[in-house]
Amino acid sequence: MSRPPKILVFDSGLGGLTVYSEIIKLWPGADYVYCADDAGFPYGGWKEPDLVARVTSVMAQLVGENAPDMVVVACNTASTIVLPALRDRWPQTPFVGTVPAIKPAAERSRSHLISVLGTPGTVARDYTQNLILQFAAHCRVTLVGSSLLAQLAEARMQGRSVCDEDIAAEMSPCFKEEDGARTDAVVLACTHYPLLIEDFRRLAPWPVDWIDPAPAIARRVDQLLREKGFEESFAATGQARAVFTSGARPDPQLRAALAHYGLVAG
Repeated sequence: MSRPPKILVFDSGLGGLTVYSEIIKLWPGADYVYCADDAGFPYGGWKEPDLVARVTSVMAQLVGENAPDMVVVACNTASTIVLPALRDRWPQTPFVGTVPAIKPAAERSRSHLISVLGTPGTVARDYTQNLILQFAAHCRVTLVGSSLLAQLAEARMQGRSVCDEDIAAEMSPCFKEEDGARTDAVVLACTHYPLLIEDFRRLAPWPVDWIDPAPAIARRVDQLLREKGFEESFAATGQARAVFTSGARPDPQLRAALAHYGLVAG
């Protein structure tokens, strides 16, 4: 196709920016709409039927207003709960989801001690357990559910101070020593968490491989766009804007943070 694709990236908040930033590296000229469902954030406390209804309702408005060529659900919680309903509702629109990167963690680990750091809902979900059984049965897997890290990442993006002690307390259960072996891979099973990656590296008791699924998601987006006939040779320079379901206008600090990703609020 001679026109640029329109890609909708959706998350409960700002965590999906970690996925968006990888996609735009591969498709810098595409048109982007980044939607943060800040009116519904955080998703961890939602009951599953309510979250399906919430995301489907928000998505109906977004799809109706923007007619995207592809939707990226850059949220583990929404992907594991809502993605089937979204695909049923819009069968002609490709939906790319986000799932815990347990397979690559198990493949890379030498100690066979890995941890999955996610929201309480993600680590407790059957979907996560099935991934462990399928890809990491030979590993000892520690599941760590944090109810605070996503909020800390949002605060950091909005220019508010975040305490090292709070971050360290949330991530410290990931680090295990058993029979002379140490955890050597940690799955970041929430797209917000890579926003704190430098803090994680600095505060970790020893170096580990932090597994961010965003590059793999971007490669999947690239594959599907090419299958739909899009090519990178289009001449247009795409637009990129961020929208918030609360309708609130971002303050100057958040606008600056969005501008760092090439996004204009509005």
